[in-house]
Amino acid sequence: MRRHPAVQVFGRAGMVCYGLVHVLLAVLTAQVVFGDSGERTDQKGAVATLAQTGFGPVLLWVVGIGLFAFAAWQLVMAVSGYQWVPAGRKRITRRLGSAGRAITGIAIGIAAVGYAGGKSQSDSNEQPQSWTAKVLALPWGQVLVGIVALAVIALGVVIARKGVKKAFEDDLDMSDLPVATRKWVERLGRIGWIGKGISYALIGILVGFAAINADPSQSGGLDKALHTLAAQPYGVVLLAVIALGFLGFGAYCFAAARAHKV
Repeated sequence: MRRHPAVQVFGRAGMVCYGLVHVLLAVLTAQVVFGDSGERTDQKGAVATLAQTGFGPVLLWVVGIGLFAFAAWQLVMAVSGYQWVPAGRKRITRRLGSAGRAITGIAIGIAAVGYAGGKSQSDSNEQPQSWTAKVLALPWGQVLVGIVALAVIALGVVIARKGVKKAFEDDLDMSDLPVATRKWVERLGRIGWIGKGISYALIGILVGFAAINADPSQSGGLDKALHTLAAQPYGVVLLAVIALGFLGFGAYCFAAARAHKV
């Protein structure tokens, strides 16, 4: 099924939309670097910026449908993909990664369709602190939140490690790319995976502080993590690195839309 032409066309088109979201996220992160923190700086905030363009609703519908197609492709890959990876832990890890991207694609796609239907950015500005507060109120709540924090940090490390070791190249057929662009795909892919891993680790650290201090207000998603980082010494430098990482990951997605193995 993963090799079906329709699955390939829609899935690869969806990966372009997934890459576009990360390019927009890089722009929003750069705005935080320059002191403009008025926009929500996460993947849903990136989608919401499309609503501000002249063709906003149309673009949102296209991106939303594309992200659903991307999610469907990733689900297929999670079930039967990565046959080029040796069976065992590595293949399982890759498939779990695809499952995670499918969930992310669906969530952002739902947000895009909601914005296309007139839903405002503030209407969907969920507060991650709410679930943190509920978990902290449970017996052993601090331990549970701490486990979640460690899991998110570990996920960030795994994602960044994929960039450091250039493991993402295993999933690409570089021969499908123009010779002149292969080196750029390698460089931007490394920057992208490392930058995205850092952003996940930051979220995990915030959740960890919430667990240590039993204070749900210290928890938060990517938006909270980036704005918290901006207030720290040398935070602007790290934000610039993360913005470059999101831009690199977006460029990687554009290349993978063409060259990802099946």
